[in-house]
Formats: sequence, structure tokens, C-alpha cells
Amino acid sequence: MRISIGSDHAGFDMKEKLEAHLREAGFDVDDVGTHDHDSVDYPEPAARVAQAVSSGAADRGVLVCGSGIGVAIAANKVRGVRAANVSDPEMARMSRLHNDANIVTIGGRYVDEDIARKIVDAFLAAEFEGGRHQRRVDAIAALEDTAG
Repeated sequence: MRISIGSDHAGFDMKEKLEAHLREAGFDVDDVGTHDHDSVDYPEPAARVAQAVSSGAADRGVLVCGSGIGVAIAANKVRGVRAANVSDPEMARMSRLHNDANIVTIGGRYVDEDIARKIVDAFLAAEFEGGRHQRRVDAIAALEDTAG
């Protein structure tokens, strides 16, 4: 599985730890930055991860910023992306099972490293259930074609 991972400066340390964890687990990881603590606007790495997932260059994405909220909002602007900001492993699992989330976002200032690893593991291990949930995911996708 190919994973695109990115962060802003507030999520940099957590991103580095999660990247190492994913590589140790055998995933093919593409780190789109940031690559240091210098200030960067979170929409930039969010767009790079979202575009990788949307285009199929990556199977799933992981984004980290201070709260996880900003990168989730930015990533969700890209067609085909369903980014879920989660704070525990069960939320990560459910985002896959019921929402077919393809990017998980984490708040580096609010989630400790051990929980963040468990979030990523749960997110990557779970598969979309389909069935009645497919109708809802299709309704979400249809919103991409509405103006408003």
C-alpha cells in the first residue's frame, strides 16, 4: 500500500514519527513535507497529499497539523477525497468502515505519539464495508458537483 504523508510545522515532529512507524511496518511512504520546523501554511501539504490520493498515486493519506482540523478542511476540497480528523483508533476504524475515508488527519498538539500510531494502524487495517454505506458515500461524492 502506498501512503502519502504530510504536515505543517506544527505537525512536523509527529509526522516524522508516523513516517518512521509506517516504513517499519513495510508501507511505501511518500513524504510530501514539510521537512523542518519552518512555518508553512497547512493547505500546501494538505493539497499535495490530497492530490496524490485523488489521482491514485497514493492509496491512502496521513496528514498532521496542530489540531488536524485545518488539513482536513483543505484536503476535503479536492475531488474524491474523504479526509477524517480523528482523535482515537476507533474513530479511525469507523471512518474507513462507514465513510470510506481515504485520508486520516491527526492533531499533533492534542494526540500523543502512541495513540497516533494506533490511529494510523487502525485506519490502514480497516476496509470499507460498502452496502448501505455506499449510498451515503455516493451522496457525499455528488456534493462535489453542486454549486453553492
